[in-house]
Amino acid sequence: MGYAQELARRLGGFSNFAISFSIICILAGGITSFQLAFSAAGGGAVGVGWPLSVALSLVVALAMGQIASAYPTAGGLYHWAAILGGRGWGWLTAWLNLVGLVSVLSAIDVGFYLFVVRALGPALGVDAAALTPWHQAAALAVVLASQAFVNHRGIRLTSRLTDLSGYLILSVTVLLTVGLLACAPALDPSRLVTFTDFSGAAGGSVWPAGGGMLHLFLLGLLLPAYTITGFDASAHTAEETLDAERNVPRGMVRAVLWSGLFGYAMVASFVLAMPDPASAAAQGDRVVFWTMEQVLPAGLRIACLVGIAIAQYLCGLATITSASRMVYAFARDGGLPWSGALRGVSAAHRTPGTAIWAVAALAMALTLHAPVYATLTAVSVIFLYVSYGLPVALGLAAYGRRWTRMGPWRLGSWYRPVSWLALAACAGAILISVLPPNDLALRFTLASLAATAVVWFGWEVRRFRGPPLGEEIARRQSAIRAAEQRLDGSPAGPVGSSQLETSIRADP
Repeated sequence: MGYAQELARRLGGFSNFAISFSIICILAGGITSFQLAFSAAGGGAVGVGWPLSVALSLVVALAMGQIASAYPTAGGLYHWAAILGGRGWGWLTAWLNLVGLVSVLSAIDVGFYLFVVRALGPALGVDAAALTPWHQAAALAVVLASQAFVNHRGIRLTSRLTDLSGYLILSVTVLLTVGLLACAPALDPSRLVTFTDFSGAAGGSVWPAGGGMLHLFLLGLLLPAYTITGFDASAHTAEETLDAERNVPRGMVRAVLWSGLFGYAMVASFVLAMPDPASAAAQGDRVVFWTMEQVLPAGLRIACLVGIAIAQYLCGLATITSASRMVYAFARDGGLPWSGALRGVSAAHRTPGTAIWAVAALAMALTLHAPVYATLTAVSVIFLYVSYGLPVALGLAAYGRRWTRMGPWRLGSWYRPVSWLALAACAGAILISVLPPNDLALRFTLASLAATAVVWFGWEVRRFRGPPLGEEIARRQSAIRAAEQRLDGSPAGPVGSSQLETSIRADP
């Protein structure tokens, strides 16, 4: 496909799945965003909304999977859009996906910090009320630096930790679910289909009062919509995955499927275990902690909280892996400022070190600007689902015309209807993300798209070349072989894409 094999190809099928499964992390989004659904329309928003939204996310993963099988490269979505629709669509997809990934990373690590402070702080003797924004900034700097350091040390170490994360998420979810159901004062399955208006003070003021039940139900869909994102990580690590044409689409689909199933069991157990739904809803963003305090024995509760905190940390670790590969892939085609540095690969660790630390630095910068950060967190789902929908739409338009070479993983005659449904799902996720009181997210998104258009038509349309295609791929072959030989036998140091570009210019 016109690129040197610079990254270490060591991920098996499970490890590729675990990357996406760890970023979805039902113990992160499913826990920290639970009140978005329950404090909107009660148990029905969880019991009905979760499986509906997960089913739609699954069709998005299926549609993306067929494209991933045909084009298994780092950067995934950017590369697909550029090949199927042209370099302009690729450039737009790359920026939207990158903004979404960095925003999600910021949200994950801030959520991890707040979770530790609120859930484990009292047991550790930490007074959450006494902490200042500077305490948060210092803690997040340590967290992001440690996650970047582990990523820099190599995909083998990262994959071992994300594999561990996959097992940890499953085991803690099962322990928490069984514990809640076993210790519940009573079990009433009808709660999962009972809709109650908990807007305003009745729901801890998570949502403003009023709006109607349909509006509240749609707002509640933000719980699964926020949680089931990040499965594109399997595609971003394609160049580090063995048998990527098969394992990448399988990784995406399985991550959504198993996260949806185990996540539903977990969120449903919270609804069923509550001593009183009305009292639980009034807790607002403390509804999960309150329910665990009311139902679980102290020892089991602390064990679950520690497991959840570790899983959330590893979720951030996996997100840096995904985002840094996006940066690396975009930079090696010259799509970013300072692309020459960002596309460098360490021969010692076979990782894009500069891209890894750049992602960590950008996420840290977002956490230092609370008002902007809150808005970016709200629109991260919009950016991600737009970046998911663009290559799906372009693939649908090119299917059977410009796109005739399929990979071994394919949907056959189901591809077109699944892709149309996936586009509808992406549009739905974007719609619920801009409903009032989140309408500020729409203005921010439109302003961002306008700025992107100015940059593209003002500068990038003349400068950006996009990924290699056609004759360009054949022209690169000798330079690619030379770059791969240098990586296999060179001492430690940043080599790779920059040397490859030099070789190509010298050997046209």
